Amino acid sequence: MIQLQRYRNNPILSPLAGSWWESLAVTNPAVWQDPASGEVTMLYRAAGSDPEHRIYLGLARSRDGFHFERVSDEPVLGPSKDGFDAGCVEDPRMVKIEDWFYVTYACRPFPPGQYWLPRDERGYGPPQLPGHFPWIYRKNATATGLALTRDFKTWFRAGRLTNPTADDRDVYLFPEKIGGFYYMIHRPMNWTGPTYGTDFPAIWISRSNDLLQWTESKILAQARGEDWESAKIGGNTPPIRTRAGWLTLYHAVGPDGRYRLGALLLDLEDPFLVLRRTADWLMQPEETYELDGFYPGVCFPCGKFVRDGVLFVYYGGADRYVCLATVELDALLDQMLEEPMP
Repeated sequence: MIQLQRYRNNPILSPLAGSWWESLAVTNPAVWQDPASGEVTMLYRAAGSDPEHRIYLGLARSRDGFHFERVSDEPVLGPSKDGFDAGCVEDPRMVKIEDWFYVTYACRPFPPGQYWLPRDERGYGPPQLPGHFPWIYRKNATATGLALTRDFKTWFRAGRLTNPTADDRDVYLFPEKIGGFYYMIHRPMNWTGPTYGTDFPAIWISRSNDLLQWTESKILAQARGEDWESAKIGGNTPPIRTRAGWLTLYHAVGPDGRYRLGALLLDLEDPFLVLRRTADWLMQPEETYELDGFYPGVCFPCGKFVRDGVLFVYYGGADRYVCLATVELDALLDQMLEEPMP
């Protein structure tokens, strides 16, 4: 059975002692590889030790995909002053369309606080708002924003991608239009029950003529009730075009609360159609840097690329570290193509 193989020198990025904005956590990285130079650009989620737990995006680069150097001693993108993303920007995914990087990021109107502590020990909580305020603000629910940049220095905040009545995260775009449409994968937490046809949060796919209005949506994949995906599932990495279809990784949560990874193959011309799905997990939390952190037992990738036939997968370990795992792409595709149709 094919599985992801951890890089022997994990973690590849760790919290930076003494930093006001990345001394506590450095995790959940997005990546993009320049096809000409091979240089890898990484956006990563970072946080300091403030009780509000404000979350930022940092930037690092690498020539070999293994050894990364931080580019700046300041965040390259942070919460806005008073917008829908004033609390945090986190879990980036990015694709490049022409000469623009399209970065999707999870966000909240208020900082989340130190969620790993008991409530009475956190020292901060979002404000209590009147009942007539919009739901997403009263609940400090997660939305997903879209930011565009050419150089990771100047940013254009395009706005909220997701429905303001949904707690919607794990959002990423396809790297190109397909049949004249943009496609987006997302995971609305509260789209559950008979109305939505799923008992647990599921992976959805939407398409649109405009990146800020998604009017056509359907469930792409649900948890199958197995021991490693018996509850919620969510998408992880922007799809890459392969000989067998669009390949995307996803996470699934089992009864033990641990996040394990699977993969989907989607039709190249109709991404609403799932062609294949891994029967078993490709990776599960096992190492200390995946088990000991602010969300123990989590492997959470946000970026990947292919180099010399090898799929590089960059993931967050336990909401604390940046890590790397690899697999031979053809071996993974061959295994998936041997699986029965979903």
